[in-house]
Amino acid sequence: MRSLLLACLTVWTTTFAADEGFVSLFNGKDLSHWVIPEGDNGHWKAVDGVIDYDSLSESPAKDKSLWTAKEYRDFTLKIDWRLKQTTGLYDMPVVLPDGTHKLDESGKEIKIPTPNADSGIYLRGQGKSQINIWCWPIGSGEVYGYRMDKTMPPEVRAGVTPKVKADKPVGEWNTFEITMKGDRLTVVLNGQTVIENAQLPGVAEKGKLGLQHHGGKNPKTGELSAASSLIQFRNISIKEL
Repeated sequence: MRSLLLACLTVWTTTFAADEGFVSLFNGKDLSHWVIPEGDNGHWKAVDGVIDYDSLSESPAKDKSLWTAKEYRDFTLKIDWRLKQTTGLYDMPVVLPDGTHKLDESGKEIKIPTPNADSGIYLRGQGKSQINIWCWPIGSGEVYGYRMDKTMPPEVRAGVTPKVKADKPVGEWNTFEITMKGDRLTVVLNGQTVIENAQLPGVAEKGKLGLQHHGGKNPKTGELSAASSLIQFRNISIKEL
């Protein structure tokens, strides 16, 4: 009886997933849906059911990120991520709800040294439309390239600023659900909506998805920089809309 119940549950789960229309982008065994930077030398790798990165790609290319082989237009992406550890202190600004940085009495940015690690997810083939993953007090999910672009309207910069910090502690798994429709973006992190229908003016109509390389060794000290991509990803699936 128990075997029959488990079999029925398996069939139901499979059917439900198929009905949702999501397609897996990672089989847990290899990077067959992804383009590894030429000369990477094994720093982006599939191990123990996750995509693991140590921020030390040996690729001579300027862009050492891991990109999908396919381009996407409108979609919902589900992806789990985990920062493995922090690598030092990084001077972080205090980000206000409107996307600007808090200033002191003299008009200088207030920066607080904080343990950090840094990565992200590129949308539509562009670094500017990147969903940040990091340890900043503002939380992950923001679109740094748009928030920091002072030529953008105030409502755009505020729209790509997280409404709430929904990150779990470093070392624990987090889940993004990212939806792009036209130039509109919604990001749900661990069940909480951190970005809602934000506009990304000028974003490409379609493009690849990327897992960001960031940091690496400081050429002067040989130590990892304080914002390195010591990160893992798993359970990656996408539904084209």
